[in-house]
This record gives sequence, C-alpha cells and structure tokens, in this order.
Amino acid sequence: MSQFAGDTAVLQVAENHWRGELREGWRIGAVPNGGYVLAVAGRVLSAALDHPDPLSVNAFFLAPTVLGPIDCHVEPLRVGRNTTHASVRMFQQGELKVLVTAAYTDLSSLAGETWSAKPRPQYPSWEECTPSGQDNVEFFRERVDIRLVSGVEVFSRREPNGSGEFCGWIRHRDGTTPDAISLLMFADAFAPPAFTIFGPLHWVPTIELTVQVRARPAPGPLQARFYSRHLTRGVIEEDGEFWDSAGELVALSRQTAKVRLPAGS
Repeated sequence: MSQFAGDTAVLQVAENHWRGELREGWRIGAVPNGGYVLAVAGRVLSAALDHPDPLSVNAFFLAPTVLGPIDCHVEPLRVGRNTTHASVRMFQQGELKVLVTAAYTDLSSLAGETWSAKPRPQYPSWEECTPSGQDNVEFFRERVDIRLVSGVEVFSRREPNGSGEFCGWIRHRDGTTPDAISLLMFADAFAPPAFTIFGPLHWVPTIELTVQVRARPAPGPLQARFYSRHLTRGVIEEDGEFWDSAGELVALSRQTAKVRLPAGS
C-alpha cells in the first residue's frame, strides 16, 4: 500500500458511518491540508457508494481539522444508473468540521465527444523544472513533490511577480501512480496564486473547494496550472487545471479563499 493510500484509508464502524485518521505528514503548519482531508472523504465515498470514482466533489470547510480520528457520516441522496449522489459530514471532537457533497461515477464508462477552447500549455519536462522552494513546509517536503515552471522566485527571492498564477508539475513524492482520489488532494497542493501578488503569506484559508474529475490519470507527474483573476474585499477564487503524462485533461478545480495580509501591510 502506498503512503497516500495508507494515510487516506478508512474503516466502516456502522451503517453509513466510516472513520479515518488524519496523519501528521499532510499538515500545513498545524492544520491538515484541506485537499488531503477531502481525499479522506473521497475514500469514504468510494467505499460506501455503488460507483467508485469521483466525478464532482464539493467541500465547505467549516472549521479547521486536527490530527487524529475523523468520523464520516454518509447520506446517500440518489442512486442512478451512471451516477450516485451523496453527502459526507466529517466530525472531530463532536464538531462538524467539513461538509462534502459529491457525484460519483465509473470514470472508465464515460463516453462522448471531447473539446477544449484552450490547448494544453507546453512546459519544460519534469527534470528541467525547478523544485517549488517550499521544502520548509512539512506537507510538501514529506508527501508531495512539486516542480515549478513559473513563480519560483516568489519563494527563492520572496519577490511577487504579479501574475496571479503558478504553473508546474506535481506527483507523489514516493513515486506512487496517481489515482482519481489523488486529484482531490492535488487540487489544494500548490501555493495560493495570491502569493504571486503579495508574496508568501502566513495563511490563505479555504472556504470552499470543488474538484471535477474527468479521467483516471496515467502514471507519471501531473502538469498543473493554478490561477486567480479577481480579488474582491479580501475574497479570491483559485482555479486549477490538471493534465496527466499522456496529455489528457484529468481534473479541474475551483476554490474560494480569503486573503489575510499581515497587520500593517
């Protein structure tokens, strides 16, 4: 079992009640990464529902999670021939921490036309790109490997470039082939694009995160682009796009976050 699979594993303890364990290596500071928490919910849904793969998953982060057990209560909403809808309520210490709603399917059964208004961007290869420069962040150092194509100066020289965008590659640090649940975690793995505007900030808390999965990824690093276009009274959107090593678009994401500048900025 891979590190990611083991650290997102869940156990059924009663009907519609599952339990996971939020583990230390996936923290940003003291708080487990939101994408990692969403991946635990994804494992629960994969185990509990008739369809195995996430198609669209939405999470509202009501309060920060902590390390340790997390109880996940599943409510099936509708079971169809091709799609199952359900919700998951994630509790710690008697408090509702995360509310997830999802549509699940079998990605291997998807069929139909393919079209894109924008071609996949061309990046230098993984080997040619620069490490993210965030090795001081435990989450990135221990579990996820990121190579930046753009934005590395934000961390190496602490110089914002004003682009509102990070581009690069991402993979599990242990080389594990990414699965559909990995995409839920990777959707919150890059630094917030707001860092390219204001420099590295202490915290840009996620309010809501949605991940749309289009295909199971091929083996190898994923090509990713994260960008923001509008900051309004401290609220910003962060959009993500992911292509696998075969060049297929495998996921899209959008999150709502708050930009908190240090006092006196």
